[in-house]
Amino acid sequence: MGGAVVDDAPPGVKAPDGGWGWAVLAGGFVITGFSYAFPKAVSVFFKELIREFDVGYSDTALISSILLAMLYGSGPLCSVLVNRFGCRPVMMVGGLFASLGMILASFATSIIHIYLCTGVITGLGLALNFQPSLIMLNRYFSEKRPLANGLAAAGSPVALCCLSPLGQVLQYHYGWRGGFLILGGLLLNCCACGALMRPLLPPKKTENLEESIPTEEKKIQPKKKLLDFSVFKDRGFIIYTLAASIMVMGLFVPPVFVVSYAKSLGYEDTKSALLLTILGFVDMFARPICGLIAGTKWVRPRTVYVLSFAMIFNGCTDLIGSQAKDYGGLVIFCIFFGISYGMVGALQFEVLMAVVGTEKFPSAIGLVLLVEAIAVLVGPPGAGRLLDYTNVYMYVFLLAGCEVTLSAMVLALGNLFCIKIKHGETDATLEMAVNAAEKEGLNRGVEEEEDHGGEEEPKGKDNGKVRALKAGEEEITVMETGEKEEENTSI
Repeated sequence: MGGAVVDDAPPGVKAPDGGWGWAVLAGGFVITGFSYAFPKAVSVFFKELIREFDVGYSDTALISSILLAMLYGSGPLCSVLVNRFGCRPVMMVGGLFASLGMILASFATSIIHIYLCTGVITGLGLALNFQPSLIMLNRYFSEKRPLANGLAAAGSPVALCCLSPLGQVLQYHYGWRGGFLILGGLLLNCCACGALMRPLLPPKKTENLEESIPTEEKKIQPKKKLLDFSVFKDRGFIIYTLAASIMVMGLFVPPVFVVSYAKSLGYEDTKSALLLTILGFVDMFARPICGLIAGTKWVRPRTVYVLSFAMIFNGCTDLIGSQAKDYGGLVIFCIFFGISYGMVGALQFEVLMAVVGTEKFPSAIGLVLLVEAIAVLVGPPGAGRLLDYTNVYMYVFLLAGCEVTLSAMVLALGNLFCIKIKHGETDATLEMAVNAAEKEGLNRGVEEEEDHGGEEEPKGKDNGKVRALKAGEEEITVMETGEKEEENTSI
């Protein structure tokens, strides 16, 4: 519980943009890989489960749906736990849950047991790892944050390329029960990744300045909310949430149906499955490259519009790909879909971080994921019903393309007309301005202390207090200026 206080990145702590942050990034890379790839990798065991429990494919596919629903739907719970206990303990407990679920599932006697163990317990464990890893990444990186987000997001395609073949090997040698047991042990690595999430500590000079402030003034500070609903007062957050919920209804549809699309054209299973490998390979490189570009001085203030472009790119790829009539056309579709899908994956959380800021991000990400969970449960099943009704894959891809394109319009036009263009530039420079003010204030405090030559004077403490307040006032002034600009530029 003590970590929760330090986890909040106290005033005067600048994001290191490196150092131990690279270890945090490595942990986030692994966690993102497990979180997004595991629900898909489990599908290699479906045939064995169908044979073992005498159920249909739709029954086994529900395992992946429950995993994804838990990953998204438990967002508010993760926010509350992180704000109460801190990121590191939540992630380590989440790693234990993720592992325990798969181990218990290996002893399952019915498909219901697997729903509860693999779907609910493992899904909750992955959720308790995924969201805190994003929060810590946001705290350790500021100027290099777009690149860090892109590299962490690349964990998803890399893990998918590794976990799916590994699952097939485990099933061949040990059966589905042995495979589940070994994968459960593999998920214990989430605990190691959680241990890497070391809370940021304030500099010693800052601690000395804070000690000089009377306890009466410290008590005035408001108590932190476990789940901050005030983010809904932010127009940018509302626009982002609405656009993201529309986007996920169609974003995950093509990867689910592209293999079946190829099979319906008469291609063999192995050749059809190769399409997902192509998509994942392109996605693997698209994410870090996009993150690197998004971190440049010209692009970063406009990341919300770059994300809108990526979403339009993805939607148009679906619309054009719906007309593919042979394997070559599907390969070209997977290449362009992998590029656009990687761009969206690299930018979506970077934009949310820029919209709400570091302080409100833990609550914002939880609420966004909850809304997206509802959309995820509606999107792919709705596309499946459309396919059952029409038996034409073209309509499925057209629907997905229209949904993603619509979400891009909502995001771009919402920011253009509801929030003036300068607002994006203010958001991008606000964080750096605050850090600069903090750094200047702290440096001024250190210089004045050195000028005193270590003399113990009553005024020394007062001066230290004044210096601390000046640094704080400077920071508050910058933040208030940003807020006032936002209010004045909003319609």
